[in-house]
Amino acid sequence: MKIVIIGGTGHIGSKTVERLRKQGHEVIAASPNTGVNTITGEGLAEALAGCDVVVDLANSPSFEGEAVLAFFETSGRNLLAAEKAAGVKHHVALSVVGTERLQESGYFRGKLAQEKLIKAGGIPYTIVHSTQFMEFLGGIAQSGTVGDTVHLSPAYVQPIASDDVADAMAEIALAAPANGTTEIAGPERSRLSDLVARYLEASGDSRKVEPDPQARYFGARLEDGSLVSDNNPRLGRITFEQWFATSARK
Repeated sequence: MKIVIIGGTGHIGSKTVERLRKQGHEVIAASPNTGVNTITGEGLAEALAGCDVVVDLANSPSFEGEAVLAFFETSGRNLLAAEKAAGVKHHVALSVVGTERLQESGYFRGKLAQEKLIKAGGIPYTIVHSTQFMEFLGGIAQSGTVGDTVHLSPAYVQPIASDDVADAMAEIALAAPANGTTEIAGPERSRLSDLVARYLEASGDSRKVEPDPQARYFGARLEDGSLVSDNNPRLGRITFEQWFATSARK
């Protein structure tokens, strides 16, 4: 099959491209630096000519609420229109577990707008809701840092390694469209404040984590179930310890 990966040069995208090429598929790693821009429309028609499946892994370069919304709405409309013109048979998009529960956050309002466009777009689709990536633990710690203390919610998380995400995205790209949402998650559930404390200690970082139920997660207050899946998700295989030992220091 011909498969176009939007955001194909990014962290998840490059891993997904590699997996699909190893299986013999024609894969285009599409991004602005390869001449394909979903915001301006540059290169979209050419990239999608004869395409069977599009996997959208693009992310907003800004986390500011209005900028995120503008990015996902503009990108989504342009991409879906180009797919319809090209006769694409399956649109796969990566989103986030808990998107609909976290609408205090401008980022998650943008993701929900993207999902609504996909559902109304008329192209067979699969939306993949993923739990947070382990690779983002450092950024989460930074977002809650005041001085030498990290203020984070003790709500549950079930983080997944990027290798497990790429495995799932490649498999789903080759499957029949679900015309619905499927969820993926890491193999272990823990409290966000506890996990980040483990990450900092393992990294030799002296900052201390202060559990704070009022701490915001990218603008949203968390409940215990906000960031985890209870819908029988596909579970990754890589634990936090395995990921840290092999990937975190790279």
